[in-house]
This record gives sequence, C-alpha cells and structure tokens, in this order.
Amino acid sequence: MLTTLAPPDLADSLPWTTPGVLVGVDGSTHSVTALSYANQLARTLGLPLHAVLAWDYPPPLYQDLAYPQVRTSVRAHAGERLRDAIDAVLDGDEPPWLTYDARQGAPAATLLALSRYARLLVVGTRGHGGFADLLLGSVSATCVSHAPCPVVVVPRTWRVESETS
Repeated sequence: MLTTLAPPDLADSLPWTTPGVLVGVDGSTHSVTALSYANQLARTLGLPLHAVLAWDYPPPLYQDLAYPQVRTSVRAHAGERLRDAIDAVLDGDEPPWLTYDARQGAPAATLLALSRYARLLVVGTRGHGGFADLLLGSVSATCVSHAPCPVVVVPRTWRVESETS
C-alpha cells in the first residue's frame, strides 16, 4: 500500500502530497531524456510528475563551507540546472501537477528515500559521472537494485513519440 505521509526525516520537506512519477534530474542529456519520458508517462497515466535534482557539495569545497556565499551559490546552481531541464522539456508549458525540488544529498540516497513516496521512479542510463563508457551509471544501478517502487531506466536514444502515433 502506498502512503502519502513522509517519515519524520522527510515530513517537513516532501515537495508533494500525492505519489506519482518521480524522476531524477542532474542536467545531463540522459536525465533530460528521462524527464521527457517521465513527463509523457505521467500525462498518459494521469499521475503527478515529481522532478528532483539531488546535489551535494564537492569535496574540495568542504573547507570553504564556513562561507555562506559558497553554500548559496552551489544551491542556486543546482536549482538553475533543474529549472533549465524542465524548461527544455516543457518549453514553458508547466502542468499544474508538476512539482520540482533541488535538494541537498547524495543523488542515489535521495532518490531512494523519495521513491518510498512515488508510484514509479524514472532515471536516465547515466548522468554526469566520470566513467563515460559504463552502460549504466552508479545512481541508476543503485536505484534499480534498491528502490522500493518500480524503476524505469530510459535509454539515451529514446525520443518523445507524438500523441497521434
């Protein structure tokens, strides 16, 4: 049974109240393709679409975290990447059932925690990781292995189908 209530660690920050299609976005081409697929699937199934970009401070910045402007800059950049991906897919036509959130945390762990409150998790085959030759990135592989809901991994070659086909 799906619950709409978040655990105490997410209760105050869960950006939605109705489980739907959760999609992980990092701004990469693969994640924009996943967002496009998730958008089409959410429309088809009549479910809300929840786009999430999980970010964390790169290790070299830990020494600079005492400076608030560093934290603000990294957080703002994450929000801009998510907004750019949404704009690229929706072209300014945001449906009322869309929620989006850029939140601090390791991407795989964040998506797994949020997927407890989704009907489906959608990810791209890989993101901005450093191993370009891998068929499946570490976040995607972790989600497939550990998510409590079904996971769709969208291949990079997937293209939006027209509504008439």
